[in-house]
Amino acid sequence: MIIVWILLGLVVLLAVVGVISYNGLIGLRNKVEEGWRQIDVELKRRHDLIPNLVETVKGYASHERGTLEEVMAARSAAMSGAPTPAAAAQAEGQLSQALGRLMAVAEAYPDLKANQNFLALQQELTSTEDRIASSRRYYNALVRDLNTKVESVPSNIVANLAGVKRAEYFETPAVEAAAPTISFGSAAAGGPGGVSASTRPGALGGPSTQPGAAPGALPQAQAPGVGVPDPTRDSGTPNA
Repeated sequence: MIIVWILLGLVVLLAVVGVISYNGLIGLRNKVEEGWRQIDVELKRRHDLIPNLVETVKGYASHERGTLEEVMAARSAAMSGAPTPAAAAQAEGQLSQALGRLMAVAEAYPDLKANQNFLALQQELTSTEDRIASSRRYYNALVRDLNTKVESVPSNIVANLAGVKRAEYFETPAVEAAAPTISFGSAAAGGPGGVSASTRPGALGGPSTQPGAAPGALPQAQAPGVGVPDPTRDSGTPNA
């Protein structure tokens, strides 16, 4: 009789452990999904800001057609709906690189850099980038906790029975960390300076600020002459 009670106690104990493990796994999985939705909201906000930014740059640098089209193509690819967080991170990394080149082009036009609409869009984009980075850290921490439970004993047994799988990290590709930062030796002369890699992933320049309302009208100006050097062109690449 004692053996029966012992076995019954073990069964109850295992059931309690199983229920606790199951609830913990489901709770973490739901938090991971919630964390991904937060990233998705910020990414959509970023995508919505880009067309206005491109139109503003076009008013001053319409002949930079290749860079402008590259940004819009990267935006379309990022908005196409990646099947996994890893694929989404890859597409967003390509978009960040294209945006970095767009900002490098903008540095060659002092009038554009002083345009209030451009400054407001740039600040709002920088603020959005900061929120994306914060949401990414939160999401990846949840993914780490879930994956640890899925792989650990005895919760891995419950995970296999419940069909709870490992989640994917949202990791920015290493190439995104090399977003160009332009430094001009002489602003008055209008000559471009050296290009250096930003040490802050996803940084587009300027301090982080709260989003502000941008003026509705997009300014138009006479495009600068052909003689202005293209900062996006590699100095070692021959002209087409």
